[in-house]
Amino acid sequence: MNALEIAQSFQPQIRERSDAIESNQRMPADLANSMADAGLFRMLVPEVYGGSEVHPQDFFDALVATSQADGAVGWVHMIASTTALMSASLPEHHARAMYLDDPNTITVGVTAPIGRAKETEGGGLQVTGRWPFGSGSQVAKWICGGCMIEENGELRKNDRGVAESLLVFFPADEVTIHDGTWQTSGLRGTGSHDIEVVQASVPEGRWAVLGKRARIDTPLYRFPTLGLLALGVSAVSIGIARCALEEFMALATDKTPTGSARSLANRPSVQKDVSQCVALIESAQAFTRQVIDEAWQTAIAEGRLSTTVKARLRLAATNNAWSAVEAVDKLYHAGGGTSIYLESRLQRCFRDVHVPTQHIMVAQPTLEVVGKVQLGIDPKQPL
Repeated sequence: MNALEIAQSFQPQIRERSDAIESNQRMPADLANSMADAGLFRMLVPEVYGGSEVHPQDFFDALVATSQADGAVGWVHMIASTTALMSASLPEHHARAMYLDDPNTITVGVTAPIGRAKETEGGGLQVTGRWPFGSGSQVAKWICGGCMIEENGELRKNDRGVAESLLVFFPADEVTIHDGTWQTSGLRGTGSHDIEVVQASVPEGRWAVLGKRARIDTPLYRFPTLGLLALGVSAVSIGIARCALEEFMALATDKTPTGSARSLANRPSVQKDVSQCVALIESAQAFTRQVIDEAWQTAIAEGRLSTTVKARLRLAATNNAWSAVEAVDKLYHAGGGTSIYLESRLQRCFRDVHVPTQHIMVAQPTLEVVGKVQLGIDPKQPL
């Protein structure tokens, strides 16, 4: 089976446990381990380290499938998969130890460079930091956090005068998870509590430099890390929108609104809403397929992606997230009073789909950066 088929095979059991996942605010360890055993967290790991090294479209489609079953599970699936992408940038001995020697390992983390690191005499680092949004940390074996190196009280800069961001990996048992810090309106089941390390010792090289070309040079790893992360975030949004559409279709057939003699499905306004929502979701995914294919062909032919191609990847991702929100909002309102009850999946989709819009990878300012590229203006921000 390919990645999409494997993800689809998990949908029934994910749906069955969805309410418990939200109420417990975490992904069940046995479900995570089963998904790991099936290879769903190794999609972006290089083949030389035992991964699938899938086409970016397969990565996107698999995330849509798990997110359609449960947005929180899809989110953890996304975080674990994109964190594992770093295996292509780690020094070989660390990548082999973390991924090849333990093929079912789960790695998660936060890229924001909040942590501070100091070099040690042996060439390693001593790291202290606390990061919010530690999604899936409860089921991970390795957890990473974004850091910058301090020297004499100042951030160390490279030869271009820029302070580099490192993604530093820690064994999960060395990381404190601050349970109770993830109190949110949506995606509660991601367990995205704060994570923290204090003076953690990290051996030389157990980190990746963000924005630097991967050590593995195959088409997948010529895609920008942030571009793949943005696509992953947006795939969760599309999956949630597909769940809302599925739930609404069932509701519209069964529900006859108070004071009406015909079912919800027979209302012209509802028929219009459904048509518009299908178009929003399908057109967003079609544009994404087109852009991914363009980027893939460029990665093969030219060895790297231009700023214009990277901008189109980010545009597709941002369009996915906001098209999904528009679709879910329409369906939520079309569902009437039924939508507000806790037993309705529509209210869950409504809450969940608005969370990814706050992620920096697909937030509204992304459109300004992309617009600059389209107008020939230097965006001065990484894509």
